[in-house]
Amino acid sequence: MELPFAESWKIKMVEPIRKSTREERVQWMKEAYYNVFQLRSDQVYIDLITDSGTGAMSDHQWAAMMMGDESYAGASSFFNLKETITRLTGFEYVIPTHQGRAAENVLFSYLVHEGDIVPGNSHFDTTKGHIEGRKAIALDCTVDEAKNTQLELPFKGNVDCAKLEKALIEYADRIPFIIVTITNNTAGGQPVSMDNLRQVRELANKYHKPVIFDSARFAENAYFIKTREEGYANKTIKEITKEMFDLADGMTMSAKKDGVVNMGGFIATRLQDWYDGAKGYCVQFEGYLTYGGMNGRDMNALAVGLDENTEFDMLHTRIHQVEYLAKKLDEYGIPYQRPAGGHALFVDASKILTHVPKEEFPAQTLTVELYLEAGIRGCEIGYILADRDPVTRENRFGGLDLLRLAIPRRVYTDNHMNVIAAALKNVFDRRESITRGVGIVWEAPLMRHFTVKLERL
Repeated sequence: MELPFAESWKIKMVEPIRKSTREERVQWMKEAYYNVFQLRSDQVYIDLITDSGTGAMSDHQWAAMMMGDESYAGASSFFNLKETITRLTGFEYVIPTHQGRAAENVLFSYLVHEGDIVPGNSHFDTTKGHIEGRKAIALDCTVDEAKNTQLELPFKGNVDCAKLEKALIEYADRIPFIIVTITNNTAGGQPVSMDNLRQVRELANKYHKPVIFDSARFAENAYFIKTREEGYANKTIKEITKEMFDLADGMTMSAKKDGVVNMGGFIATRLQDWYDGAKGYCVQFEGYLTYGGMNGRDMNALAVGLDENTEFDMLHTRIHQVEYLAKKLDEYGIPYQRPAGGHALFVDASKILTHVPKEEFPAQTLTVELYLEAGIRGCEIGYILADRDPVTRENRFGGLDLLRLAIPRRVYTDNHMNVIAAALKNVFDRRESITRGVGIVWEAPLMRHFTVKLERL
């Protein structure tokens, strides 16, 4: 008899979570202006707003924290982290930052200027914000198949190389670099194949452009290459990781995802001029070069986390849980971006709330309904997150409108996945009665979805 699947870890500590009544949730949601970011954590039963910084660290990570060196300059914890990053990626130069958006801020302050065009595959909100905030343009070159949520393709996060080459020809000197997000979060946590990364590198070489990887979930991307791409089944995650980064000139990383820490990030590159250009901004925005925005104890924990999370068993356990939830949604006929991504399920709100017009933000409406149903906090990855066009100031309705259910690493059990699926089914079953959505009362000019105020219509 084949043994059933079991986690590659055991539980050492638990944290209580509180259930609430629907009446309480209705009041809390109203007070939060229908923006789940404005809810208090103790008003949430199962929290799927993000997998960023919400994972459970291992015993070795906690032990490493006790050995943290908090020296202002030259801390041994920095050199532990640098050694691990260089071993995994091959990048010689490392700048620690307090999280991924800080890494973007530091590096893009040097690289991105007004009028630039930065092509890539579905830039995430902070990446797009740091580009557009500098009066440059983030140009999406993702494959068109990513927009068809029901299409089963192994690498829907890929760059469309025809679109990319057209941009490289048309905009030429206005392009400072190409950015590839691995995995492609905005497209539904979809991976990028090694073959596609190779093609991007070839185009970059042809047109003399450097390549940056937005690497928050690089280990999950390596897992999908191992399990889905021909020729990689017998390679280790670390071998695949090294091969991926051999095709890039640098990386930014929010270490709160695949580094499995609560806070942290970094820039790494093989280009000394990038390092020299960015390090002044690190000192200005983050801190001295050997701590950036991080404590020594957090750098130690990150070094261990990067090493542990580039092992197959850890990734297999994590991605299996996402697949488990996907199978439950399949049973109930609930549409999501297929196949299941590495860190989350992205529910297709436009196929569920068909009576809610796009101007009333179906994915945000579905996010609110799921919270009211069971206290489950997801996150809209759709029309509100897309922000307004920086020139016309019109809402951007051209992309997908998704409810993201991001699964924290090593935090919830499959029983929690059952609750999530059942709650979503209850909303799905009454979808025909949901005919109105939400409207914007107040919004920030950039990255509005964090602080937007909404009203029920």
